[in-house]
Amino acid sequence: MTNKFFQGRFVIIVTFLVALTLQTIPWPGVLDLLRPSWLLLVVCYWVLALPHRVNVGSALVLGLMWDLLLGSTLGIRGMMMSIVVYLVALNFLVMRNMALWQQAILIGLLSMLLDVLIFFGEYLIQDVAFNPLSLWSGLINCILWPWMFLLLRRIRRHWHIK
Repeated sequence: MTNKFFQGRFVIIVTFLVALTLQTIPWPGVLDLLRPSWLLLVVCYWVLALPHRVNVGSALVLGLMWDLLLGSTLGIRGMMMSIVVYLVALNFLVMRNMALWQQAILIGLLSMLLDVLIFFGEYLIQDVAFNPLSLWSGLINCILWPWMFLLLRRIRRHWHIK
């Protein structure tokens, strides 16, 4: 029993590390504004699938790691990720019963909310300008959500993570 528990925990941590890696890989110029929020997609999936294992605290720690990897102001992304994941965790039963396309639209809107919250957090500390083109990443996340959902669900079922 404990072996499966640690195996499941290991698989979840590996998905987080892959998402962090994809999140911090540099993209060229203008395409950087279209970068999907891999970390948000993975955390939202695990919160919807296993809310008793992955929660707001996990989002805070992952957001802090994201801040460290980017070299940005420590705590901005952690706090904003935890706010967005709190909204998902608060309504996980409702979101679980939605169709996949409805979840995709909601995840896209939450991704846009995360971008705006990160901007406001950085704006309070330093002088930054908001680029409205960065909201296009929400559309990319909306398009990617069904595939990310199905891939992570397949991983969860293959490794029997409960």
